[in-house]
Amino acid sequence: MVDDRSGRRIAVPASRRLTWDLLYFHRGVPLCSHDRRMVLKDLALAREGAGVRISWPALFLKAMASVSLEYPELRQIWYRWPWAHLYQHPGSVGVLTIQREIAGEPWLFWGRIASPELKTLPEIQAMITRYQTEAPSKVFGRDLRLAGLPLLLRRLIWWWNLNIETGSRAKRIGTFFLSTLAGRGVEIQLPPSVQTTCLTYGPLDEAGISRVTLAYDHRIMDGARVAEILARLEVVLTTDILTELRGLAKSGERVAA
Repeated sequence: MVDDRSGRRIAVPASRRLTWDLLYFHRGVPLCSHDRRMVLKDLALAREGAGVRISWPALFLKAMASVSLEYPELRQIWYRWPWAHLYQHPGSVGVLTIQREIAGEPWLFWGRIASPELKTLPEIQAMITRYQTEAPSKVFGRDLRLAGLPLLLRRLIWWWNLNIETGSRAKRIGTFFLSTLAGRGVEIQLPPSVQTTCLTYGPLDEAGISRVTLAYDHRIMDGARVAEILARLEVVLTTDILTELRGLAKSGERVAA
C-alpha cells in the first residue's frame, strides 16, 4: 500500500510545458485591459436560427479580424531587439485557445486561423471544429513536438519566434489572441498572452449583454484607442456579422424549399 503522507518531487508534465513557456514570455508584455458591455441579444437569436452551428468564438474571430483592417495598431508587434521598433503585419492571424485531453491529461493548444476576415463563418467554424475533434497529433503536431524538447531549446525557439521572426511570427504565434470560458459560465479577467491584443468575453446575461474585454500592449496603443476599438467591434458584431448569420438562415430555408 502506498503511503500518501510522504511528499515527493514530480517532473513537470509535458502537458504543462507549453503553458509554462507562455507564462514565462507573457511577463515581458506590458498588458492593460478594458472592457465594454455589449448588447448581443439579436446576435444570439440569429445564432439559434442560423440552421448550422456557428460558435461564439467564430463570430468574435471574424469580427476582430475585420476591425483589425481598420485599426493597423491591432496588426502591429513590438520588437525590442536589436532595437525598439514596430512591425506591421498585412493581415490578421487569430489564435484561439483549444483544450484537449491526451492520455487523461488536459492540454492547452492554440489553434491558428489566418485571415478570418476573408473567410465565411462556416469556414471558420469548420477550422475550429477540426481543432476540437481531430487527433491532436494531426492538428497540433508541431506543438506536441515542441513540448517534448528540453527547456532551454524550447525557450530558444520561443525567443527566436518572438524577437527575430516577423512575417513568420504572425503565422506561428498570431496577431491577436482569443481565450474564453463563457461556455462554462465564467469570465476570464486577463488571459496571459504574448500577442499585441488578447480578446475575451463572458456569458450573456438575461438581457443579452456580454462583458467583452480587450487586453493590449500599452507600448503600442492607449486606452482611448482601445475604447474606440471595442465600440467598433460591437458595431461589426451587430451589423456585418449579424447580417451574415441571418443570411445563413435564409440560405438554409432555400435549400429546404
